[in-house]
Amino acid sequence: MSSAADIARPPGTGFLDRENTVAMAGFNRWLIPPCALAIHLCIGMAYGFSVFWLPLSRAIGVSQPVACEGMTLWTALFTTTCDWRVSDLLWMYTLFFVVLGGAAAIWGGWLERAGPRKAGLVSAVCWCGGMVISALGIYLHQLWLMWLGSGVIGGIGLGLGYISPVSTLIKWFPDQRGMATGMAIMGFGGGAMIGSPLADILMRHFASPDGVGVWQTFLVLAAGYFVFMVAGALGYRVPPENWRPAGWTPAATGNRMIATGDVHLKDAHKTPQFWLIWVVLLTNVSASIGIIGVASPMLQEIFAGRLIGAEGVSFLDFTPEQRAAAAAVGAGFVGLVSLFNIGGRFFWASFSDRLGRKTMYAVILALGLALYAALIPYSASSGLLFVFVASFCVIASMYGGGFATVPAYLADVFGTKFVGAIHGRLLTAWSLAGVFGGLITGNIRDAQIAAGVPREAVYQPIFFTVAALLAVGFVANLLVRPVAEKYQMRQEAKGAGLSAPAGATLAPAGGDYGIGRGGVSAPAIAAWIAVGLPLLWGVYITLLKATALF
Repeated sequence: MSSAADIARPPGTGFLDRENTVAMAGFNRWLIPPCALAIHLCIGMAYGFSVFWLPLSRAIGVSQPVACEGMTLWTALFTTTCDWRVSDLLWMYTLFFVVLGGAAAIWGGWLERAGPRKAGLVSAVCWCGGMVISALGIYLHQLWLMWLGSGVIGGIGLGLGYISPVSTLIKWFPDQRGMATGMAIMGFGGGAMIGSPLADILMRHFASPDGVGVWQTFLVLAAGYFVFMVAGALGYRVPPENWRPAGWTPAATGNRMIATGDVHLKDAHKTPQFWLIWVVLLTNVSASIGIIGVASPMLQEIFAGRLIGAEGVSFLDFTPEQRAAAAAVGAGFVGLVSLFNIGGRFFWASFSDRLGRKTMYAVILALGLALYAALIPYSASSGLLFVFVASFCVIASMYGGGFATVPAYLADVFGTKFVGAIHGRLLTAWSLAGVFGGLITGNIRDAQIAAGVPREAVYQPIFFTVAALLAVGFVANLLVRPVAEKYQMRQEAKGAGLSAPAGATLAPAGGDYGIGRGGVSAPAIAAWIAVGLPLLWGVYITLLKATALF
């Protein structure tokens, strides 16, 4: 067995350099997932920014919004005398995911060279610094500063923070790739579950007759997130080259989908496999992101009076009191969907370790197709509330599961050497889906309403449209085959650029460097408690709100 002490760190390397983050003997690999969660739980608040829209839409008027007649999006960017419209603020949500995908694609290769510690710190500066700039924008009532701060600079932080642990976790857990990435990426889905109720508490605390308390909330959140993200980034370590857990060897399963060589970053996008998986991610995300974004109004419009014990009352005929009651039920539905989104990221990703990534995607795409094409439309038209809610909980779990499993899928197909950077480029599909999914839902819904279709029926064409999208993704997934030999790197070149220093003794294939498999230790317990307590609090609040459904 080789020892990690055999790896001499080269002189002159800085604290943030990748070479200075190589783990030594006795390191516990179970410290890495909570470090990743610390970052993902913070940047995951991007999903929860909707909690700010209504307060910001009366940031000047406070109790009564001050509207400007004929205001365009361009004038809204620079106006200081009119309250912002929710539709203007929603562009920040679009910017988040467009910039996230672009940043991950542009700087994914740099991340592989620089290492996760440096990338995590840059992510913390961008995400939290962006929130500070947004707070200034709110204080000065300049929408363009909010777009620049959280939307663009914060979006860069999102992209780097999202992919920072992916390659590292896959290399630390070659025996459980899906589970490892699922643990980290479920944090991105859970960020809003913690951040939204926390932001609501802070806004109510800072609210006054002269302000809605949002800019103060941004500053407090930025400070708290910065502490968590820096702690997570500093905790990152990478395994020595050719490291393997003690006693573990790759199972000889004969699975041709598991790559025996690595594909270089510069060649990955030249393969049909990259674009087929890109289509799979695009369709899976597009099919759900738009509908999940209107989950609350969708439930209220389809089931209307059934939600509040006023059978037969249309959504359009609700009294203010009934609207408030229905909104509370809708909020519970959104919370339940979020919870399944998070759980699905861990469940489906872990399940893929047993089932295989390609087979798992076939299952979730086929099941989603069946739900959208048959069970969801039927339960909506028949008034089967429980079946409708349960179906969307399954849909949300598969939406999250698709995100969490795709890094392991890429590692299977392209090898682990450049998987972080390849994943970054693949996330451009998410950027497009964030726009595409919203356009599908919004345009069809608006067209149905304009045509006079009853509110309870306007979503039926949307369900069938996204079912067709999932059918395209199902076919694309079936077409994925092992990468051709010509794209796989030669064995002697695989370590180029990321090998141990000159003169060091590299571990042979299967060497554990004295690190082993990890296990229960005081530092690991402390790290898991630090991320686990906020997560449990978020689950508790979410379940509390979900009781309104029943």
